[in-house]
Parts: sequence; structure tokens; C-alpha cells
Amino acid sequence: MRTANVRTIVIWTLVALVGAAGWSVLALARGEDVSAAWMVAAALGSYAIGYRFYAKFIAYKVLKVDAARATPAERLDNGIDFHPTDRRVLLGHHFAAIAGAGPLVGPVLAAQMGYLPGTVWIIAGVIFAGAVQDMVVLFFSTRRDGRSLGQMAREEIGPFGGAAALIAAFAIMIILLGVLALVVVNALAASPWGTFSIAMTIPIALLMGFYLRVLRPGRVAEVSLIGVGLLLLALVAGRWVAESSWAGAFTLAPSTLVVWLVAYGFIASILPVWMLLAPRDYLSTFMKIGTIALLALGVVIALPTLKMDAVTDFASRGDGPVFAGSLFPFVFITIACGALSGFHSLISSGTTPKMIQKETQIRMIGYGSMLMESSVAIMALVAASIIDPGLYFAMNAPAGVIGTTVDNASQVVTSWGYSISPADLAQAAKNVEEASLLSRTGGAPTLAVGVSEIFSKVTGGSLRAFWYHFAIMFEALFILTALDAGTRVGRFMLQDMLGNVVKPFKNISWKPGLVITSGIVCALWGYFLWVGVHEPLGGINQLFPIFGISNQLLAAVALAVCTTLLVKSGRLKWAWITGIPLAWDATVTLTASFQKVFSDDPRVGFFKQRSVFRNAIDDGKVLPPAKSMDDMHTVVTNSTVDGVLTAVLALLIVVVIADALRVCVRHVRRPALSTLSESPYVESRILAPAGLVPTRAEKEEARDEVAPTGV
Repeated sequence: MRTANVRTIVIWTLVALVGAAGWSVLALARGEDVSAAWMVAAALGSYAIGYRFYAKFIAYKVLKVDAARATPAERLDNGIDFHPTDRRVLLGHHFAAIAGAGPLVGPVLAAQMGYLPGTVWIIAGVIFAGAVQDMVVLFFSTRRDGRSLGQMAREEIGPFGGAAALIAAFAIMIILLGVLALVVVNALAASPWGTFSIAMTIPIALLMGFYLRVLRPGRVAEVSLIGVGLLLLALVAGRWVAESSWAGAFTLAPSTLVVWLVAYGFIASILPVWMLLAPRDYLSTFMKIGTIALLALGVVIALPTLKMDAVTDFASRGDGPVFAGSLFPFVFITIACGALSGFHSLISSGTTPKMIQKETQIRMIGYGSMLMESSVAIMALVAASIIDPGLYFAMNAPAGVIGTTVDNASQVVTSWGYSISPADLAQAAKNVEEASLLSRTGGAPTLAVGVSEIFSKVTGGSLRAFWYHFAIMFEALFILTALDAGTRVGRFMLQDMLGNVVKPFKNISWKPGLVITSGIVCALWGYFLWVGVHEPLGGINQLFPIFGISNQLLAAVALAVCTTLLVKSGRLKWAWITGIPLAWDATVTLTASFQKVFSDDPRVGFFKQRSVFRNAIDDGKVLPPAKSMDDMHTVVTNSTVDGVLTAVLALLIVVVIADALRVCVRHVRRPALSTLSESPYVESRILAPAGLVPTRAEKEEARDEVAPTGV
């Protein structure tokens, strides 16, 4: 048994002390200034401990990852969907694919409840739930030829619960893709800088893909330097373009952006994974992680103070202007992706298991990527918490609540106990060269203001507007990488579903099948996006209110499948690792679903909202957000659809959990009746490190034997 040396003990003791100090200050400080650096310290210390000890325990003690076992990428390599990919490139792809709008927007909105509840859930949630889900799903999918989550549910739980999981997972995936695409459209519309810079990442990624595949196979360091250099040039050139005569060519209307996004999603879904998807995600990861790391460094240098209360009155009252509902369960639903996300399980059972070289890399890619996303959520919460609370609420409260003038907004926000003058509101907009910051809801503009606040304290106030617009463009890039990978995963899910009826679809690289299913997936989310762009209350806007709940319901499906597989594969004593997060997620999400369907508060309950608007129509009244009687009828329709969908999705998840419990009980009582769909063992011929940096033993093994390696 290996024992830790003195140096290791000292290092990890210091890491633990840094994290403990951060938590102590956040938990105990009241009525005094608290630096945001303590939030960063608590997060980084906790992440390090969780990855070093808990993730390692799960990977090697519970899952028993096997470096000698060939992965689907090695056994089924076809250069289209299955392709052994260098761990560094795959880490970049996986992180970029899972890191969508959630970790940027959710924590910003949850700041309404104060900075402490969000911090606790983001950090504890990711260590014990989110990262565990991602890693365990990735492991079991890798052991099953990269099967999708829904198909694993069908094979391991049974046709009844599996069918419910397949339907729920695919429906939720379309909703998630539509919402992600809408955020991208809103960020890039009339933004030549962002549009140009993001468009340039496509040819850069193609160059990187061919460089690694054809020109210089395996030269990841070389292609990384080339890609980063070109990316930085594209970012700088984007601002030049925005200030030049070319600006008009890259100033696109929302409807034009919809067409381009759908076309891009379709092409990225059918091209070989090494050609565009993986290198583009890897490239964008440099910008994502680089920006977040610079934000953390900026916090340490500038030491901004957390101006938001640790816990606000809205947490207990449930009448917040940003979103209605009490702290439990809605702060967990709102934060979503930064701590636990069902969408991640689709990537972990989609593109990544078809590309991973070694089972031993599952810890770094599955657990590590989720910790990286959680760090994004923490920085988003920091950004929202260091700006003036009055400005925060003025930006995130709808116009129907605070009005459209700085004078009216100032009065309303002050009545909530967060005073800010009309002059301060006007100056805040002027600082970032915006006409107004009032009711810039959705979280993204607030994050951009917070980012500009942090960076301008380091680089000078004259660059505040530059950093604000940089952050807006950064958010669009962040989200777009989840859209292309999500479309490909949607294609995998649909192929698995159709493959149960039409056998050729089971071969996910069958070209007619991949073209047909890619077209269907793009058409579905593209339709909702198109209608949403053209009708303020229609299309994907209609489904936006159930985004958070549907994502967390999907996490319940993933955790139910993981728990079932742990039990059936002889790991019953370790089933608590996913069983406890499953119980928590199911409790939170089903409670939220019940409240959204049946609450008597029209700001919370869909059916109550329907009733209020129906009565107003009968009285000839127009209520916000409606602006006409037609809008009133649309709100009634939307409330009805959202209420029914929420109830149906919740019912499907209850069916999946109940059927999973039945299978687990049956296995404990009569193990002989259980079957596993795990792929047969094949010995691996690939040599590749488990982590980013090879260990001494891995270096010696590589010197002793030269084996074929992937890109």
C-alpha cells in the first residue's frame, strides 16, 4: 500500500486550510465587508480535495477503471463518430460541450437569494452530485459501446421505464437545445464583433483538425499554440471589423442567425468528429478557461467586496423580482448546470465515450470537467455579487415591475431596501456604452457588468466598456459549443430510439441514418427557435420557463440509471454514491414541479397564471407581459402547455425511478434474473496517461513499449 510522504501531507493540509478559511469567513462574517477572494478560496480548496480524494476513490475503488481494457474508441474506430482522441483535446471538447448557458446565467439569477446559498450548493452539489453523475455515466456508457442514456435505461431498467426515459430525455434535449440557441441569437444579434470572432473559430478548428489528423498527427502542443494564436487574432480582429466598413456584413438580424445556427448544427453533427467538433471545442476551451482563470486572478489582485447580502429577505419570502419562489426548491433549480445538470449526462453518454482512449481518463474528463464548469458558476456568482445590489435588481427585474425610466426604477428598487439613485443607474449604463441597463434580464448582461468591474480594477476604468462587450461575446462562444455537441448527441439519441424499430439506425455512423436524424433534430429545435425569434411569447420562449426543471428532471433519470447499474454490476454497497444525490435531486425537482403546476401564486403556478389571465380576458383587461389581447390569449396557451408538459415530464421521471427501484430490489432478491449489456472485454493496445501530466510510471511504460496512439 502506498503511503503519503511528508511533502504531500503538507501540501494537502495547506489546501484544506485554505478551503476551510474561505468557508469560515463566508459562513460567519455578518455586517462587515467580505472579500470575494474568500469565495474563490473556498471553491478552489474544496474542488482540489474533492478531485484528489473523492473522485479517485470512486474511479479506482468503486468503478474499478481498467487501463488494460479497450474503449469503444479503440475497438470501433471508424474516423466518424468513434475515434481515439488525445486526452487533452477530449478534455477540451467535453468541457466545452457541457458548459452552456447554465453556469453563466443560473448563478447570476440565484444571487437574488444572496451569495451564500448559491455558493454552498454550487460547491457541495458539484463535488457530491454533478461531477459524480458525469463520471459514472461516462464510465457505464464507455463499457457499453458509447450507448446513449435513454438506450442504457431501456437495456438495463427495462422496456417500460426505458421507454419513459427515452421519451423524456429526447424531449428535454430539444428544449435545452432551443434555449441554448436562443441565448446565442440574443447575444450575437447586431454584434459584428462577436459574430466575426465566433465565425472565425470554424476555419481555425478545421485547420487544427487536419493538422492533427493529416499534417502532424499527435502534435497537440504545436496545434494548441497555433490555434490559440489564431483565436487571439480573431478576437482582436473582431473589434477592428466592428469599427470598420465591414461591420454591416457581420451585423446579422436574429432570423438570419437562426438559419446560420441550424446550418452549422447540421454540418457539425454529420462531419467526422475529428474534423470540426473536437478541435473547435478544444479551441474554445482555451478562451473559456483562460477568461475564468483571469477573472479569478483579477479577484485575488483587486479584492472586490461582496456587496450582495449573504442571505436576502427574498430567500424566505419567495417574492423576488428576478424569479418567484422560495429558496427551497427554486435556488437549486435556477443554478442547475453549475452544480448538477442532466444535459451533461447526454454528453457523457454521447460524443465523449466514443472518443476516450483509456478508462483511466474518465476521472479527469468526467469529474474534472464538471469541476471546471462549477468554477465558472462560482465566478458568475462573484460577478453578480460584487456589483451594487441596487443595480443588480434594476437590471434583472422586468420592466413591468420597475418601469422604463431610471427615476421609476430607482424608487421601486429603493422600496426593496437596495437604494440606488437615477444618476447612478444612468452612469452605470454610460460606463459600458449602453443606452440603458434597466430590465436587462436573463443574467448575461449582469455577468458582463460584473466581469467589466473586476477587469477594469486591474487594467483601468477606461477599458470598462471594452470588457463589458468582450464578456457578451465570450458568453455567446461559451454557449455555442454546447449547441453543436448537443445536436450531435440528439442525433445519437434519435438513432438509438429508431434503431429499436429499424435495425440499420443502430449503426450510428450509417450515413443515411446520420443525415436523416441530424436533419430531424435540427428541424425540431430550429423550428422552436425560429418561432421564438419572431414571436416574443411563442416558440422556444413558450418553453423557456420549464428549462431549469426539465434539466434537473433529466439528472434524476441519469442518477437512476447509474444507481441501477451500480446495483446490478455487484456494487450494491456503493450504490449510495449516486443514490443519495438521486434522492436529493428527485425531492427538489419533483417539489418544484408540483409547485409550478399547482401553486396558488400566479407568479409560480402555471395553471394559476392561466386562470388569472383567463379571467382578465373575460374582463377585457391586458396584464403584463402581454401588450394586447392576442398576447393575453398566447399567455393562456403558454401557461397551459408549460403546466401540462411539467406534469408529464415529472410523471415520466417518477415512472423511471419507480421502475429502477423495482429492478434493484429484484436484483438484490434474485441476482440470477439480472442481465447486463456490458460489452465483452478486449485488451487495449493504446498507451496513454490517465491525467494531463504523465506520472513517472506512465513515462517509463511509454519508453518501454511503443504502441499506436490516437489523435
